[in-house]
Amino acid sequence: DGDYDVVVSDVDVDIPPCNSSRRIAIYENINGTFNDPYGNTNFEWVTNSYDVALLDINNDGLTDILSGKCNGYDVIMSNNCALVATSADYDLDGIPDACDACPTNPSPDCSEEVDYPVISTDNSMARQWNEMLLESIRGDYARPTVHARNLWHCSMLMWDAWAVMEPNACPAFMGQNYAGFQAPFDGFIPSTDIVIARDEAIAFGMYRLLQHRFANAPQAEYLMTGYDVHMDTLGYDVNFTSTDYSSGDGRALGNYLASQLIAFGLQDGSNEQNDYTNTSYTPLNPPLIVDLPGNATVLDLNRWQPLTLDVFIDQSGNTIPGETPDFLSPEWGQVTSWALTDADLTSYTRNGFEYKVYHDPGEPALHDMNGLGTSYIYVDGHSMVARWSGMLDPTDGVMWDISPASIGNNDTFPTTLDTYATFYDASNGGSPSLGHSIIPSTGLAYEANMVPRGDYARVLAEFWADGPESETPPGHWFTILNYVSDHPLLVKQFQGEGVVLDDLEWDVKIYLSLGSAMHDCAVSAWGAKGWYDSSRPITAIRGMSELGQSTDPTAGNYHPGGLPLIPGSIETVEAGDDLAGTLGENVEKIKLWAWKGSSAINNVDTEFAGVGWVLAEAWEPYQR
Repeated sequence: DGDYDVVVSDVDVDIPPCNSSRRIAIYENINGTFNDPYGNTNFEWVTNSYDVALLDINNDGLTDILSGKCNGYDVIMSNNCALVATSADYDLDGIPDACDACPTNPSPDCSEEVDYPVISTDNSMARQWNEMLLESIRGDYARPTVHARNLWHCSMLMWDAWAVMEPNACPAFMGQNYAGFQAPFDGFIPSTDIVIARDEAIAFGMYRLLQHRFANAPQAEYLMTGYDVHMDTLGYDVNFTSTDYSSGDGRALGNYLASQLIAFGLQDGSNEQNDYTNTSYTPLNPPLIVDLPGNATVLDLNRWQPLTLDVFIDQSGNTIPGETPDFLSPEWGQVTSWALTDADLTSYTRNGFEYKVYHDPGEPALHDMNGLGTSYIYVDGHSMVARWSGMLDPTDGVMWDISPASIGNNDTFPTTLDTYATFYDASNGGSPSLGHSIIPSTGLAYEANMVPRGDYARVLAEFWADGPESETPPGHWFTILNYVSDHPLLVKQFQGEGVVLDDLEWDVKIYLSLGSAMHDCAVSAWGAKGWYDSSRPITAIRGMSELGQSTDPTAGNYHPGGLPLIPGSIETVEAGDDLAGTLGENVEKIKLWAWKGSSAINNVDTEFAGVGWVLAEAWEPYQR
């Protein structure tokens, strides 16, 4: 109650008899009046105590008692959770140690930690194995193209396992022609209950396909154990390997589906058999050594440039051997798609290799040393990236409403390179949004959700650029989809119409819809990236900073191909500036108000770099 109570222990051990049944007296302080609520009640630890200490032995926020006896001592540990005075939480599970049945185990049910992914069996079989696939992506190298393809192939497998037993459904893969590949299929009549057969086909098919696709993942042992344990939990014998589905065995159908998708993947243009390595592409520019200032090695500011890093940790948290990662999937336009057609295709050739570009966006803005052509768009775009990196400070006082009332619902988008400049707010960040006036389900207005702009921008960057243990952007869309599927207000009608679907039918339909679209987006996007071979912001910003400033021809360090001067964002270093250098060696160089970079962080658990003036030649993009 906040009042100090009194504990008295007084047994003279030098005056026999020691065991005189004298007891500790505990007086409760009630508004200054002391009462003995225990009276003559004798607890074992109370009697014959000649000394007492009150302390928190195990740091759980509760006062324990050490009672010195005639012979030895008693330790009385308090376990009254209602009296916990601190938030000591050893296992960081949100439950104070005094109230935690297992204070060293963060599991809510005190289950033992296991070294493999555990997937709930409460959902449909398709959802279970989609969750296992997402966990597998988190345990693999961060390759968005590869995993968009994995998500598509798995969605086709699960759809077909359902569709071949549905009278009015058509398989997405079996019996279909994909660039000359066709998986033979003679129809399937289940010999058991259709619900059982579908679950068996999905489980065995996904088990085999994931075993194949993630056999060489950095966390392969962790994943393979998880696959085996989950199959055992479902009661399935993984030693059943038959692919003869003619008897109506759902397990065999699943094995067959997986075998055909594996065969399809080994000839679909992805170069899976060689771990998806590039077969022709080589970068024009030598690597940029990120830890060294400038970009002296760049040959063409319009072309992609490798980065050399001390340590490279990919989006899934894996440390990659070697310090200069290759361009990811610049030849991905060659990969067989779901629905892209020749009408969508433009083919280009470089160094004897055909680059296939679907939905060709056209040539990007190009840098020109004299500032001609579309160079001003190139300069403005990359300058905006640098300026926006100066908006990542959560302490700058700028607050944004990120509720649906203010975010989203844009009805116009840029259609030409010129219109991009007016779409974004270069000075303040973001783009104009109409927002939504009311909540559709209630008719009420959305409440404002004000947050620091710097926090919101950093979270967006970390989510899409990804941090450790990421399912990569294609997987993000599936986690969002699963979240929506779990929402209590969702009515599972396909496209919002017709009968309400059961969980399995809903899941296989939405997974096929999203998986096929995601794969075709990857084929289109990386096909364009490979052909146009455009530069990264770090290449452009550092490269232009070495040229100089392009605003004032009468001032020092002028170059028409350099960075523009924007007060408060992009300026030149002057004498006496903190960045001028000991001997003034940096005077007239370009400086940016930007994220300070990873070198400004000593302890990643407790510090953030913040923003400030940095030399443009040392600029680096924000990373978690």
